[in-house]
Amino acid sequence: MGNNANLFLIDGTWPCARKMLKLSRNLQKLKRVSFDNTIKSKFIIKQQPESLCLSTIESVYTVLNLLKDSDLEECDTKNFLIPFEKMIEHQLEYMLNPNNKNYCTTANKAITPKTMYKKNTERNIIFEQE
Repeated sequence: MGNNANLFLIDGTWPCARKMLKLSRNLQKLKRVSFDNTIKSKFIIKQQPESLCLSTIESVYTVLNLLKDSDLEECDTKNFLIPFEKMIEHQLEYMLNPNNKNYCTTANKAITPKTMYKKNTERNIIFEQE
């Protein structure tokens, strides 16, 4: 990557980011950087397409740590994910609060992590009949 590398991260839903990459010739010309992911996403509210998929902030956190470990970046990521973790905490509290309209009426008052991933990556197409 060299010492003056620029990284671009596409932020959006997985289908939207995939579409941006597919339709943008400028993005397609850029070299791709990837990393081995051993981290499981903490984003239990929203389902990812695959178990290795991370949210944007988790990906940024991972990349920054990899750059730091390679002596390419100097940054402190110790508290980097705190806002993300607080957001998830707030979402869970909201879902479990009986005074909210989106109250989750689970018997054990626990949210099940979203660990079921798509087996078929093809989208269903619905045609409207005239």
